[in-house]
Amino acid sequence: MEDRTRVIEELSVEEREEILIDAALTLEDAANEALVEGDKQFAAFSNNMAEAIRIHADELARDDPESADKVLQQATEVISQFKASHPYRMISTAVH
Repeated sequence: MEDRTRVIEELSVEEREEILIDAALTLEDAANEALVEGDKQFAAFSNNMAEAIRIHADELARDDPESADKVLQQATEVISQFKASHPYRMISTAVH
């Protein structure tokens, strides 16, 4: 974990913030897919996590790279669990 934190610390503030925002976008995409599939609990959790990351991305990127790394690990774990339980991605979320 120390190696990952070092890598995060070596990135610029803008790069760390961009990574955090990308994680939030991925969580929102997973939430939308889960909502279409009927998993309201995961959708709410994922959306809340994405919103918290988005709100605090600047602060985490600028002031606390170690916490930013922990947040990214947690977001990655949530996304990995969703992908494991939903191995086949939806082609369209349109409801007819």
